[in-house]
Amino acid sequence: MTDVRLAELVAALSLGVDLGFGQPMEHVLRECMIALRLADRVGLDDAQRSTVYYTALLVNVGCHSDAHEQAKWFGDDIALKAGKYEPRSLRAAAAMMSLVGSGNPPLHRIRVGLELAVSGRRDLDGMIARHSALARGLAERLGLPEATQEAVGASYERWDGKGWPGGLAGERIPVAARLAQFSEFVEVAHRLGGADAAVALAERQAGSQFDPALTAELRSDPDGVLGGLDSAHTWSAVIEAEPALRVTLSGESFDRALLAIADFVDLKSPYTLGHARAVSELAAVTGEQLGLPDEDARLLRRAGLVHDLGRLGVSNAIWDKPGPLGAGEWERVRLHPYLTERMLHQSPTLAPLGAVAVQHRERLDGSGYPKGLSGGAISRPARILGAVDAYRSMREPRPFRSPLSAEEAAAELQADAGAGKLDAEAVAAVLAAAGHSVGRRREWPAGLTTREVDVLRLVARGLSSKQIAVELVITPKTARNHIEHIYTKIDASSRVAAGLFATEHGLL
Repeated sequence: MTDVRLAELVAALSLGVDLGFGQPMEHVLRECMIALRLADRVGLDDAQRSTVYYTALLVNVGCHSDAHEQAKWFGDDIALKAGKYEPRSLRAAAAMMSLVGSGNPPLHRIRVGLELAVSGRRDLDGMIARHSALARGLAERLGLPEATQEAVGASYERWDGKGWPGGLAGERIPVAARLAQFSEFVEVAHRLGGADAAVALAERQAGSQFDPALTAELRSDPDGVLGGLDSAHTWSAVIEAEPALRVTLSGESFDRALLAIADFVDLKSPYTLGHARAVSELAAVTGEQLGLPDEDARLLRRAGLVHDLGRLGVSNAIWDKPGPLGAGEWERVRLHPYLTERMLHQSPTLAPLGAVAVQHRERLDGSGYPKGLSGGAISRPARILGAVDAYRSMREPRPFRSPLSAEEAAAELQADAGAGKLDAEAVAAVLAAAGHSVGRRREWPAGLTTREVDVLRLVARGLSSKQIAVELVITPKTARNHIEHIYTKIDASSRVAAGLFATEHGLL
């Protein structure tokens, strides 16, 4: 396993973004095809088409980053985001408000509604602008050109100047951003109602949300723009449609891109910040403990980075639920390794990673998921990854429990090995790898003090200033002062940005 095209990696991520918006897989891929066809019609050159290509694939990639807050107020964050494609009307606004506190008893929903009215605006203000900024940041970490970064960051701007983050209107909006947004909405309308519905949507929004020239291009030849989208193999068509100067990743550049995506996906919940990075690092040391060949160790380390991509397809109303899960909720959880495999299996280079990731929740006694495999049906890399993931998960906080101590996690892991659930050899290697202690760091990034790092970790996990005060035995005012100083030092203005900083600097 050597080289992979960046297009394959970004396209695989887009499949998870589809699920996070309640859309069928390949919605974004079809959107990309529409955008490229329109790019040809308006006469863009190869460099501009490349910008369109990656902008279309990344247009909504930041929208899972505050799913924790979305679920907190609206119940199912995926249902909320699926409403994006409803017509902008009082009916759509009413539908959004009907989700407030959904999934809870009436009195709880009333309480959530009151809290939203009083203090929820802090969570909601600037949410879409943050999505744009984070998507632009991912484009930068993936090494995409400045023009692509700018277009991704402007993908929520509107032709009439009423979009996000604001300040751009008309032809000042990069053409790639205009094409990506237009194609995204047109794809949904076409899939649900055919070419007539797509043209009707474009005409209704022309001059307000959409560039009128793009509407004119679609109106002039809807079959040429939309025809055959479902008749071809969409994945292959999109990968092969990548414009000239294709980007190929190998070795360290591949690892950096995987790490960027892993960090980004882990933003979905404050309880999983840095999880994939930590699993990958522990898996690498565990592989050394077991003396794995270089190729197997590399496979294991990279599988650790992608093993939870399928989490994008499950609502944070489930992931962040403080109480026990119901039967239906458990079924959704049991699907997430399968969704990871579905995201990766079409790429020849990524498929082997998906084959390991899909089994990391299986157990030797058949009690795991998604397929209930047992014994020799579970590959050795998956057995190792399963033990690593179990240990790291125990050491991290979850909405229903505090993190376990190293001793408690070791005891539980050994108990699972003794009960025949986990591979005993893998468990022994994981515990040996985790036992290499490192002295506490004295110099922190961005000039942070040790106390500020303690506060930052709690901010990243979603705790309020009052909760942080209780946790650290300080006053709420002191906690707020710490948060203000931290945000200034790390140039952040939200929990999501603080969480990403903490993840990228290994503070979690």
